[in-house]
Amino acid sequence: MEKMIAYCGLICTDCPAYIATQNDDHEALKKVAEQWSKEFNTTLTAKDVLCDGCSATTGRHVGHWSECKIKACAIEKKVRNCAHCSDYSCEELEKFFGFAPEAKTTLEGIRRAL
Repeated sequence: MEKMIAYCGLICTDCPAYIATQNDDHEALKKVAEQWSKEFNTTLTAKDVLCDGCSATTGRHVGHWSECKIKACAIEKKVRNCAHCSDYSCEELEKFFGFAPEAKTTLEGIRRAL
């Protein structure tokens, strides 16, 4: 299966929520919800972490998807992901990289290949 890379550089196809959703694995979704609830100091259910990938325009998405500024910007600029943006790397993306440095590694690799 080809990797699905989110606008921000996270690899959706490696995400435990995406994998559990695609496999219709309710137990795995519950575990992801429990883990993320602890990590992000919130309360999530298995339904909250259902996800078909950030770049999928239809389907199920984790709650943050609807308010993600990075996704909204990439859609507005009509770029496949932020590596393809002429404004790479912006302040919003740099803040995100502090939380997810692996996303920066992914996007940097894509940029080198462009």
